[in-house]
Amino acid sequence: MAALELRVSRQHQSQDNFVASVLSDPNNRARLKRGEPILEKLTPADGPELPGAMLHHWRGTAFVPGAKVADFERLMEDFPGYTKSFAPQIVRSKVLGRRDDPGRTTIQTEMRVKQHHVITVVMDIAYDVEFARLDPQHGYSISHGMQIKEIADAGTKDEHALSGSEEHGYLWRLDTYWSYEEREGGLYMQIESVSLTRAIPAGLGWALKPFIESVPRESLEFTLQSASNALKK
Repeated sequence: MAALELRVSRQHQSQDNFVASVLSDPNNRARLKRGEPILEKLTPADGPELPGAMLHHWRGTAFVPGAKVADFERLMEDFPGYTKSFAPQIVRSKVLGRRDDPGRTTIQTEMRVKQHHVITVVMDIAYDVEFARLDPQHGYSISHGMQIKEIADAGTKDEHALSGSEEHGYLWRLDTYWSYEEREGGLYMQIESVSLTRAIPAGLGWALKPFIESVPRESLEFTLQSASNALKK
C-alpha cells in the first residue's frame, strides 16, 4: 500500500499522466469518447503473500462530454445524495464531519452499502475522504475505509453488526483513489479501488474464485458508470 500511495501522490503532483497511463494511447481516448469505459485489473500475479486474505486492485476510466471539475466535486461531495446517484448500492449516507482548508476539503462520512451477488451483503462503512486540486483543471479524491461492519438482518428489528468472529470477511479494507481531468471538451475520470477480502478456503478455489474476484470489478464498474450517468444529467 505504501508504494501505491507514493505512486498516486506523485501522479497528482503533475499534469503529465494525471489520469494514469490509459490516455497516452489514442485508441483508448477514442474508445472513451465513444462512451466506452476502460477497466484494468492491476492485482499483481506475484504480489506479496497475505495470510488469510485476498488483494483486489482495479482501475476504471471514463469520459463525460461537457462535464467540469466543479461538477464532479459537487456530485461526489454531496454524500446525502448518494442514495440517488449510486442507488441501489448506497442505501444510506451521511456526513459526520467536514473541514475546509485552502485547496483541500476533508470529510468524514458513513454509508450503508448493499451488494447483491448471488447473496446479499449489507455493510456499514465509515470513510475519511479528501478532495484536492492540482489546478483548476485537475483534481483528485482519496478515501480510506476506516471501519467496516457487516450487518445481519438489515432493516428488521433484529438488525445488528456481526462480531469479528461472526463476520464473513466479504470486505476487510477498501481504499479508493479518484483522479479527474478537464480537457478535450469534457471530463476524464479515473477510479482505482484496492480492497482486501477473506481468502478462499483450501480446495474451493475452482468454485469460489471467479465469484469473489468478480465482485470488486463489478462494484468499481457500477460506481464509475453511476458517476458518469449523474454527470450527464
